[in-house]
Amino acid sequence: MEDNKVQQYKVDTVAGLQEVFANTRGFIFADFRGLSVAQITDLRSQLRDVGVEFHVVKNNFAKIAFSRLDHEKVSDYFIGPTAIAYCGDETGPAAKILLKLAKDMPVAVKGALVDGEIYNTSGLEALSKLPSKNELIQMLMGTMQAPLRNMVYVFNGVPTKLVRTLDAVREKKSQEG
Repeated sequence: MEDNKVQQYKVDTVAGLQEVFANTRGFIFADFRGLSVAQITDLRSQLRDVGVEFHVVKNNFAKIAFSRLDHEKVSDYFIGPTAIAYCGDETGPAAKILLKLAKDMPVAVKGALVDGEIYNTSGLEALSKLPSKNELIQMLMGTMQAPLRNMVYVFNGVPTKLVRTLDAVREKKSQEG
């Protein structure tokens, strides 16, 4: 007689994945077939530098966990060996790294799930070209500082012009007298 009871470690694994998935804003799915251990280590290191974790997950467990979070459409990405890049606040930097490495390594980016939206490879490429949060803050700060910087130039220009005018008058008087 067969025991149809699901093994407890499988239930625990799916529950753990579901919890991690629920607390993560962005995921990038990639086929890692053909990567050497050194290449995977390099890939993980580069992703870790931007705050992203890269894990291989059993497809069936990931499908179940995502479906419990109402993301059944990502199940199409779980065909063949699949690794997931868990992105925190920003997916763009991780996408840039993965797409760049895909040109030199046998890693294929399948797609992404970002804030509940599914992106195919071309959509992810477009997302990777957007400025990061820090770059946007830098641009905003530069824009906010521009009027103050211009005002300083104007205020510095008035005394400089006055000094040049007085110097020209002094020079002219010394030539006349």
